[in-house]
This record gives sequence, C-alpha cells and structure tokens, in this order.
Amino acid sequence: MATSYKVQFWEHRHRPDRKKPYMVRWTVAGREFSESFLTKTQADGRKAELITAARAGEPFDVDRGLPLSELRKEKQITWYQLGRNYVEKRWMGAPAKTRTTWADALATVTFELVKSKAGMPDKRFVRRALYSWAFNVNQWSEEPPAEVERALAWVAKNSLPVSAFEEPKTVRRLLDALAVKLDGKPAAPTVRLRKRRILNHIFGYAVEEGLLVANPLPLVQWQPPEVEEAVDPGVVVNPEQAASLLEAVGRQGRRGAHLVGFFACIYYAWMRPAEVVNLKIQRCQLPAEGWGKLVLDETRPRVGSSWTDDGEPHDKRGLKHRAAKATRPVPIPPELVAILRTHIETYGTAADGRLFRTSRGGMVQESGYGVVWKRARTEVLSPADCETPLGKRPYDLRHAGVSLALNSGVDPTEVARRAGHSVVVLLRVYAKCLHGTEDYSNALISQGLARRSSALPRPAAPPDPGP
Repeated sequence: MATSYKVQFWEHRHRPDRKKPYMVRWTVAGREFSESFLTKTQADGRKAELITAARAGEPFDVDRGLPLSELRKEKQITWYQLGRNYVEKRWMGAPAKTRTTWADALATVTFELVKSKAGMPDKRFVRRALYSWAFNVNQWSEEPPAEVERALAWVAKNSLPVSAFEEPKTVRRLLDALAVKLDGKPAAPTVRLRKRRILNHIFGYAVEEGLLVANPLPLVQWQPPEVEEAVDPGVVVNPEQAASLLEAVGRQGRRGAHLVGFFACIYYAWMRPAEVVNLKIQRCQLPAEGWGKLVLDETRPRVGSSWTDDGEPHDKRGLKHRAAKATRPVPIPPELVAILRTHIETYGTAADGRLFRTSRGGMVQESGYGVVWKRARTEVLSPADCETPLGKRPYDLRHAGVSLALNSGVDPTEVARRAGHSVVVLLRVYAKCLHGTEDYSNALISQGLARRSSALPRPAAPPDPGP
C-alpha cells in the first residue's frame, strides 16, 4: 500500500445539474480525488474530516485518496478473527509444538478480550474450545460438538475489534490476562514471556495487514518477569546416583528393563527424550570395545495427533536449533555401548530400526516412561530426597551428564556441540552446575601472574653505603 503526506484541498465545485451538486476535491501525491454530497453543509463536514486527518500527520492512501484510519475501519475485524487469520497464515510447515504455543497464547487472552461477559459459558470450557478448535486449523474441516460451536459463536459475537488496541487500557487488559492462570494464580515467568512474544508477533501481523498503525505492546509500560535460565544444581544427580537409578529402572518389570537403554541415552549421550524415542540402529556405531557413536538426525516430540500434518501423535522434525537435514554425531562411552548392545540382543528393533518401542511397536510415550522413572526414583532416593527436585524428571539425567562433562574439564565448545547447544547458551544454562572451578581458575591466574612477574626487569640493588 503506497501512502503519502502530500495532500492538497481545493474549493468545492458546485454542479446544480447533478443529483449531488456539491463536490469535495483534493489531491494525494498529485492524484485527484473527489466525493459528491447533496448539501453544502455535508460537503463542508467531509472536507473538515479530511483536513483534520491531514493536519494530524496521518498518511493518505495514494490509490484511494483516503486517510489510513478510514481504510482500517473499512476492513476492521475482531481480535478473535485476527487470531484465526494469524494461525491460518503461518500454519503450513510450522512445527506442531509451535502451533500449540500459538493456540495456547491466543486462548489465554481471547475470552478476556470481550465487550461483555453476559451469557458467557464456563471460562474453562471456552478456553478449551478456543485452544482445541478455534485456533487449530486441522480441526476446521471437522464439525465441532454443539456446545463447542455455541461457545465459539459467543466469543465471535463479543470479541473486541482490533481497533480497540489503540487504547492503552485494552492492551493492559491483555497483559493482565497473560499474568494469571485460569485458577487466578500467577503464571510462570517463562510462560508469560513466551506468550507475550507470540502476541507481539500477532500485533506485527495486524500492522502488516493495515489493521493497526503501530504495534501497541511497546507503548504500555510493562516490567518483564525475572526468568531463571540456569539449571538448578539441586536437580543434578551424581554418577553413583545415576547408576543406581538406571539399575532400579531395570527392576521395574518388563517395561522397566526395556527402558534402561532409553534413560542411559539421556544420561550418557545427553540426548533429549524426543531424540531418544526415534533412535534407530542404523544411526548407532557400537563396537565390541571402546567408545561408540550415535549420529542424531531427527526429533519426534509428542504433541497430539490433532496438531500434526500426518495425524500421528509424534511430530517429525529435524534436530532442535539445527537446519532441517543437519546431523549431530555424539561419541558415547563404553558404558552406554554395552547397555545398547545388550538391549539390541535382548529386544531386537522395530521394523523401522527403532531401538525403543511400546509393546505394540509404537513410539515410547512420556506417560509410560514417566511412571517407570518415578518408581525407580522412589526406590533409590531417601524419602527426604524424594521431596526435593533431585532427578525429578528424566530430562534431569541430561543435565547431570552435561554437568559432569563440564566439571571434568571437557572443552565447553565440545560439550555444546555434543549436547546440541551454542556455547553461550550452554554456559548460561549450566553456570550454577560448575563446581570447583573457582580454585582452578585462581590457580591458572596465579600461574599467569607468576610468569609475568618473572619477566619484569628487577630494580638495581642500592649501593652499599659502607661502614
């Protein structure tokens, strides 16, 4: 859309032979425009509107000759419709997990951004309908249940227009909605920041579509919550505890015995669970002796079949923070090589080569391995330790493995490569897990100072004054 601030107005033209004899005339960037009215009073009023917009510094559209504010009103839509337009535009090719974050952010605020809550269905039901149906493009071809359809019809009817966000108080309502959960308790700082980033992008889309002049979020004072990115050392198990936990996993029946290698991959190879579920024998180098190697090339996070393109519950993506077809070779110690060789000899592989699978051959799910891990943790840790976050999640095994490598003196660049991080992120995330580095660093500095001091010229000794 081409715009211009070069607007000039001419005197009215009076044409008595016309049905609307009074013509308002003006130019935008040299192009002539006009509108006709029945009376001179109407023409004067219209000209005053246009002059007011021009004097306020508002740009005019070169093709239609109108202030942008008028064009925005012509195409005005509700916040609810804006959200649906946004997810539809970006849906194709987006990771399924990303789609759920869009829907979550939009569902959190949309049922609060309404003209009135009179006749509003239960807010939990409305939010669920928004998340599962309104902002899930895959569901749009399906007929929603009658109660869902009624809830969404209520939202569509009562949703605020996008133009309402030109008022700071409306933006404040949105930010307040982000700050709390459905039960009224404060939302986690990381959740608030993530949702605000998404909504910031949605407002950028509104500007791009000509629905707003500028993104309104930066115009409202907002203090971002403090977010702790570093891993809590309290979750990191030591090598002895890790070994005991893996042994306890093997004692949790047939399912547990099958998952020993699964958890071992997280600990020894620093793999994310979504990477382990799709580990295939074709990507494993497992020699009879010494170190082996895993070549990772894919992640399969569980998102839900309604969010993926193929209807499978696990999305199929490349490695996190990597190009689509990038790989990550990870050397693995003899301990993990032995565990995986035993696993393959005992259980074989799935038809596609996957090492780990359910009894029916499907992808291992968090609901399954989470139960096994919880039982093993209860068996190994004391009741007091079970009340702490120590090794509470299987993912904490990855933190333990990375922390062990850093504290063993492995080059952070190599640790970052194997873990699939950047060095900056690695050191920021694991800053609190580095133990004993202060004394080591002090020793290195002392060595450097000693070398520097020995190279400095010594002052000459003063002459002996004699007796």
